[in-house]
Amino acid sequence: MTDPTAPLPARRRGWLRRPTIGVRTRILATVLVLTALGMFGAGTSVVIMQRNALDERVNEALRTEVEEFRSIAGSATDPSTGKAFTSVAELLRSAIQKQAPDRDETFLTMVDGRRQYVPSGERFVRLEDETALISTVAGLAAGDPVRLREADTAAGRIRYAAVPVSVPGLSTVGVYVVAQALERNQQEIAQIAGRFALVSLVSLLVVGVVGWLVAGRLLRPLRELRTTAERISHTDLTERIEVTGSDDVSELASTFNHMLDRLEHAFRAQQEFLDDAGHELKTPVTIIRGHLELMAADDPGDVEETRALVLDELDRMARLVQDLILLAQTRRPDFVRREPVAVDELMTEVLDKAVGLAARQWRLDEQTPAWIHADPQRITQGLLQLAHNAVKYTTEGQVIAFGSRAEDDVVHLWVRDTGPGVSAGDAARIFERFGRGTDARRVEGSGLGLSIVGAIAAAHDGSVALTSPPGEPGAVFTLTIPRAAVPASATTIPIAQEVP
Repeated sequence: MTDPTAPLPARRRGWLRRPTIGVRTRILATVLVLTALGMFGAGTSVVIMQRNALDERVNEALRTEVEEFRSIAGSATDPSTGKAFTSVAELLRSAIQKQAPDRDETFLTMVDGRRQYVPSGERFVRLEDETALISTVAGLAAGDPVRLREADTAAGRIRYAAVPVSVPGLSTVGVYVVAQALERNQQEIAQIAGRFALVSLVSLLVVGVVGWLVAGRLLRPLRELRTTAERISHTDLTERIEVTGSDDVSELASTFNHMLDRLEHAFRAQQEFLDDAGHELKTPVTIIRGHLELMAADDPGDVEETRALVLDELDRMARLVQDLILLAQTRRPDFVRREPVAVDELMTEVLDKAVGLAARQWRLDEQTPAWIHADPQRITQGLLQLAHNAVKYTTEGQVIAFGSRAEDDVVHLWVRDTGPGVSAGDAARIFERFGRGTDARRVEGSGLGLSIVGAIAAAHDGSVALTSPPGEPGAVFTLTIPRAAVPASATTIPIAQEVP
């Protein structure tokens, strides 16, 4: 187990520091190595196949020449005179006269170990001058099998076949030799391999240049990601990476931008919470400190009065902190837990709960059988907050009503009261944090209630609006939530069961 208190190893410095190799260089090196290996394998395979094809072509040519000579010898008749061969020399002369050797082919005939006939014209090698080959051929007997042999000559390595032959009744032994050049054909294959290697080298250079440019373009979002990460600080989270394309690297950049969005929202919410808490808590703390400093400790009446004031301010601070925490939670992804909600059932339950807030004429204006995909607890919280505000600005016996109506793809949920209404100037700021109306001093509240309602509506992809005609009493606060399809479970007709 690693000792948790052990110091971290010191970073290597100077010549001990491991050299840094960039991803771009690694990718390019990998591509070049794999490409070179592929080209080497392809070139090697081509050379091997060409050499095998050359061997097969040479062997086939030698076997064909041997079969042609055996056909002439087997007929035992000179095709030019129509008479039987009377000697081995006549047979060899007749066979050599029929040959027209190509560039890489030549012939030689021998009788009793001595040169007899050779083809006329230019030959790539003079077999009669190759002593090692002459010695081997001269030692063949009439019954020796025909085999393919190779020999080194002045024109390079050759492959040849020597066919011993004799005429019945004579002891003279002749040899018919046919040879094919190997060195010249192999040199051509080597030249092809050399040109292939040169083309491969040029191709590697092209692949290297193109690969370097392409890798740089593909990795550009990563470089921007690193640069942006280096620029980001807790005071500035507005930097974003430009996303182009639809590959994996672009997806990574997009994911990084989304992460920055969440971090920016989290830091902004934290900063707003700290600013709001610092601003709003400063006043009650100052009030409590001032009264405690001025309190006469030997006056029981003053002590009791100060104690009541301090407790009231502490209760107000507790409500304020609770509202601030709730407002900060509205930016969290788990703030709402949605489910299919029947609007008429929800509004009936909200009305039942609101009746206990105060003695008012609680009513239900209108109901709709529509459904919404929402968090019923948060929607109830928002509607009760609106009802609580309505209670503050109404008196006993006045009307506070709930209602719901579906229009197109949205559902409106409202709370209506018959209070004094909201002036146009107050309507512009009452939804802001700590925004309160001009006559709000006479009612209790932190000034965060409508901000919380607005946050609940926004968390449901909806909105909240105020309707209060100027100069007329009454106000209507309306939550607008996207309408949802009726769930299948709500349309299922239960199967009637026959009770025995």
